Amino acid sequence: MTLLAQEQLSQAQGDVAMDKLAVDNLLQDLKGWNLTHSSEIPRVEKTYLFGDFAEALAFANQVGELAEKGNHHPALLVEWGKVTVSWWSHSLGGLHRNDLIMAARTDTLAG
Repeated sequence: MTLLAQEQLSQAQGDVAMDKLAVDNLLQDLKGWNLTHSSEIPRVEKTYLFGDFAEALAFANQVGELAEKGNHHPALLVEWGKVTVSWWSHSLGGLHRNDLIMAARTDTLAG
């Protein structure tokens, strides 16, 4: 488990979105995660591969449980043999350190 995965999520009001340099620095420790954009909103995204749809769905459900515990929710795309996870902070319209923490925690689920 990375140190990032062990960090507490920030509940601070008035948080601001991270700049690209800060995101890029944290992504160095997160294998397979990429900075992407959807509707011009930056996100961190990774696709996990599985042997079949049932395994992919089980993983997506684990991510859902993680999200509920953290009260921080990703976009999940479940397909045969793969799950794509995208984290970003809806309220900021961009990325917060919490998104990278949750990405690191997602990796711990995948083993």
